[in-house]
Amino acid sequence: MVTNPLDYVEPLGKAGASGFTFHVETSKENWQELVQKIKSKGMKPGVSLRPGTPIEEVYPLLDNENPVEMVLVMTVEPGFGGQKFMPEMMDKVRALRKKYPSLDIEVDGGLGPSTIDLAASAGANCIVAGSSVFGASDPAHVITLMSKSVEDAQKTS
Repeated sequence: MVTNPLDYVEPLGKAGASGFTFHVETSKENWQELVQKIKSKGMKPGVSLRPGTPIEEVYPLLDNENPVEMVLVMTVEPGFGGQKFMPEMMDKVRALRKKYPSLDIEVDGGLGPSTIDLAASAGANCIVAGSSVFGASDPAHVITLMSKSVEDAQKTS
């Protein structure tokens, strides 16, 4: 989470990033300019929100004529890995999926074999996993398991 995401668009675009996700909490004053700049550098704009931020704060960024293309729901406080998954954040995922059926919804924080089904069944179609993959004795198995959960949930929705 950076305090001035505009400062990072140019260097990340030059480095070849395909997407750029910024926190809604740090971008309330300039998110339209930020989204435009991200798109102008050929990247997909996304917005992230912390657990304590109401989901309604991202709606203006989705309902705008120049919307973000992905919402990242944080299921832990940003800053360090290994935190416990907050299942109550799945209400935000469900609300987004209901209101925006084709939106990319990403979930980050505490995801692993024991929590992936909650996120996938709530409507998340993009998953960020760190500790559960890198700390596993068989990382490939964990990745396969989580991918299958998301794919299976999308087939039934």
